Amino acid sequence: MVLFKRKPVQYQPKPHIENDETEVWVIKATGEIFIDYEQYLARMDFYKQRRFICQITGHSGLSFFEALKSELAGAQEVEEAFPEALKGPILRRVQFQTISRIDTLVDLIFDEFRSDYYPGEAVTVHVVTGERLTGIVRDKTRFGSKVLPDGTVSAPFSRYFVSLDNRPTEEAVVDDAHITRDRKIFTKQVLRSFIKKTVTREAWTGAPWLVKPEVAQVYHIDTRVPPHLRYESKAAERKQKQAQQKNGQPDYDGMVGSFQGNASRLPELKPAPKSHKSKQQQQQQGQLAKSKQQSFLNPAPNNPLPPQFVPQPPYVSHTFQAVGPPPQVGPHGPHFTNYHNASFTFAPLASMPPAPPPPPPIKYPIEDLQVAPRHNAPQRPTLKFFSQDTPSDIGTTKGEGNGILMRSIGPLLECWDTLNVYCEILRLDSFTFDDFVEAMQFSSEDVDCELFVETHCAALKMLVSSEAEGGKIHVQLPDMDEESDDEDSAAEASPAPTPTPEPEPKPKGRATRSSLAKAEAEALKAEPEPAKEPTPEPQSPHRAAEMQVEIGWIDRLRKRDFKNGGWQIIMVGLLHQLSKSPRNFESCEILLKELAPLDMPPTSETARQQYAKLDVNLRIQALQIVCMLIAETKAVRNYMEECSEQMTSFRKEKIQFQRDRKALLEELRLLNEERKILLPANLPPSPIPENKPLHGDVKMTGVEEKTGDETEEEIIDTDEDPHLGRSLRRGLDRAAERKRKRELEQEKKEKAEAEAKIPKQSKQFTKLMKDIAKKEEAIKDCEDEIAILDNDLREADCPRTRVLGKDRFWNRYYWFERNGMPYAGMPNSSTAESGYANGCIWVQGPDDLEREGYIDMKPDWQNEYRMKFGMSVPERKKMEEGATSLFTAHQWGYIEDPEALDGLISWLDTRGTNEVKLHKELKLYRDRIARNMEKRKEYLNPAEDKSVDSGPKRMSTRRKEQHVDHTAHRCLSWHNSIALDELGHLHSDQPRARKPAKKAAAPPPMVEEERQTRSEGKGKKQKGLGRQGTRYEF
Repeated sequence: MVLFKRKPVQYQPKPHIENDETEVWVIKATGEIFIDYEQYLARMDFYKQRRFICQITGHSGLSFFEALKSELAGAQEVEEAFPEALKGPILRRVQFQTISRIDTLVDLIFDEFRSDYYPGEAVTVHVVTGERLTGIVRDKTRFGSKVLPDGTVSAPFSRYFVSLDNRPTEEAVVDDAHITRDRKIFTKQVLRSFIKKTVTREAWTGAPWLVKPEVAQVYHIDTRVPPHLRYESKAAERKQKQAQQKNGQPDYDGMVGSFQGNASRLPELKPAPKSHKSKQQQQQQGQLAKSKQQSFLNPAPNNPLPPQFVPQPPYVSHTFQAVGPPPQVGPHGPHFTNYHNASFTFAPLASMPPAPPPPPPIKYPIEDLQVAPRHNAPQRPTLKFFSQDTPSDIGTTKGEGNGILMRSIGPLLECWDTLNVYCEILRLDSFTFDDFVEAMQFSSEDVDCELFVETHCAALKMLVSSEAEGGKIHVQLPDMDEESDDEDSAAEASPAPTPTPEPEPKPKGRATRSSLAKAEAEALKAEPEPAKEPTPEPQSPHRAAEMQVEIGWIDRLRKRDFKNGGWQIIMVGLLHQLSKSPRNFESCEILLKELAPLDMPPTSETARQQYAKLDVNLRIQALQIVCMLIAETKAVRNYMEECSEQMTSFRKEKIQFQRDRKALLEELRLLNEERKILLPANLPPSPIPENKPLHGDVKMTGVEEKTGDETEEEIIDTDEDPHLGRSLRRGLDRAAERKRKRELEQEKKEKAEAEAKIPKQSKQFTKLMKDIAKKEEAIKDCEDEIAILDNDLREADCPRTRVLGKDRFWNRYYWFERNGMPYAGMPNSSTAESGYANGCIWVQGPDDLEREGYIDMKPDWQNEYRMKFGMSVPERKKMEEGATSLFTAHQWGYIEDPEALDGLISWLDTRGTNEVKLHKELKLYRDRIARNMEKRKEYLNPAEDKSVDSGPKRMSTRRKEQHVDHTAHRCLSWHNSIALDELGHLHSDQPRARKPAKKAAAPPPMVEEERQTRSEGKGKKQKGLGRQGTRYEF
């Protein structure tokens, strides 16, 4: 109802019209009829004033017609948005309320109904399994409070019977703490609009809220106003109160009736003094006021009322202050009730403490292990193990017989990730993890695996510059102590000469026994010690030092002498020098015993043969040592700094595109509003239905009904000569084709005529639609640029490997394509057709500190956890993880199937702090991870017609005359094309002397709008430049 000066607009009554031919003027919006034109104009002027208020939305400063339109639209929106199940209960609660301010009424109604639900309402329930399911409340049971033996009162509660969606055979019974509704449906704003739409209130003080009659009829709400809430009763009550105040009579809460005689007025605002007498007087006066006129028939007793007596309220109030029904009064009035029974019954209630508040609901997420286990919860998908040894007896392993131990899985992943993230400064083609593992396992004295050789040579070249570049060492190495060794060897070679004994000096003066003893001791000190046989030093368990006698490993590395066992003997020299450090002594000594044994000559051939036979775990250990040294080089540090600067630039670009997109969205919103205004005038008229048969059936029937003569004529009209047999059918086909062409032309003609009849759209509307299309295209371009920048930021984030997250048992989950590299490796790699880089989700066990603090806790903490959840943390870990569990950070498992990935996502409980983050990351990258897993399956299990053919590809061999079948080794298909393109040779080959080539034409500058990510546009960039556009020299 539209308001004017906060009061509903009253329409003019219909005039009495005697003659039907009388001219009248009608306002359609209100239905008002006028027989006088001046009155009509005056009413229209009144309605056009901007002084009206929309009752639903509260918008002011509107004309009557604008407010009416807003009110109708708001009423329709409220009718659709407000839950149907809540309308009846809320209207019954609002009916006859005397709270004047609607804000207070809305607050009280909202607080009462926010945690109360009714049959037919759509809700979300939290079942015992931890899932959130939607359903419809089927039934509700309300249980009142109960007096406990200790005198406390339990809080009332409700039980709801909910029918679950998409589960017709399942239903759930939940309490108040496990049921919620959509927050957007029941809000104070929506409730306020609903009350304004369905309830009205008269404009006098103390008037009750009344549900509109048409609404009350729908929901069967009683509209009979109680007598004490009517205007007449309120007016009479006010008049009587004024008369009582005028005559000096006491006012007993506005009740009719008083004592005989003129008593003095009681103070109204000043509180009574705290004394026993005042309490008695207050109780007597309260009793007399609540007994109406019965005080004349049954005077109050002299004794004070028992403290358990509850006086009857004057009327049954409909406000929120009324609590329960009034107490029953005996046949002789309230003053002669049975005090014994009253005392026996109500004494405990009077002394009862207030009911304790219910415990606050748990605000998720919380610490993961404090989340209660779900009922019949699924187990985590079974992990697979890449190593030959597994942490548990049960568990599938793909590494049976591969020789890789569990302790080597972490270093293996570390090496692969380092070489792929920094492949640009290493000048290496990216490679898949499976090819890398196969290359580390590849062992042959006749054939060199290019992937295995190139990774070692490229890594070694990072440590020392070539002779042409100055031969600088880029890492800190321990000292070899060559000078002290030379001095010790020289001392051993020339024996010390025996000194000539000096004559014993004679004691001066008197010689005593003590002086002779001192002289003898000094003589013994002065005498040379007898020559002892040199103690044999502990013999070295390897001959690594002898391998470096001819030429040191640093000089060999400066010369880039990698052929014929050169890089292997460089590795021996590097490990020998690193063994001088206590940190690397043990690991290097184990490697040197294998690479430079005592029973073989200290030559490069020995190093080459021993490296070919080296155990795969020792190979991984040696490569990890080199990769750790790479991270200390200046080239890698500069690369990380440039990546960081590039990320800053990308972020600034992204912020600018986001601002542009926000501005474009606002402009598009304004254009769409303008389009809505112009749309009705530019809509085509409704098509006039025509009784026109469908073309398809009629046309085909006409073709079938052709006579033979007509067919022959059409055949004769063709350019080709008629033929017998098959040519006759061909003629029929050509005739049908010509018929179809004529029909298509006829349809086009009719369509053009119909379009000509449609009124053309205005130029303004056409221009507006073009502007909208341009804005949408600009918004799409901004979103594409933002997506490209997000991918650039992901690829440039190379300083550290980011973990996807942790689960409740502190296992870490890694997806190595997450950052630092393209999703499928470098697009110009020789194995780019594989379409993936790693293709697995890797799971690492908990760290020692996390395991001791959260899983293997102290016995007291375990007992406390067992009392709370019925099991200890290790027992829960075994139950929820199944047979494939990880116990330390040195143990790794992996997931390689999209089905197992989905099972992992469903296993995670989003009520925990760790798993809610992991769940978010997995959901974000789920499609990309699953795609890489599928590509990995296709790459490892190609179709039968596709085989790995490495014949025409480049292969490094030592004996060209020997032919070996390499189709079984996929790693041999990898070739270092980046080194060939940028250097002109492989890392393992000697630099070739090349003639200076002519300067190539400068590449055209890349347009900013065509900027691509590294994974998409790497092949288009200038040759010889890294990801950040600079060349790295080392």
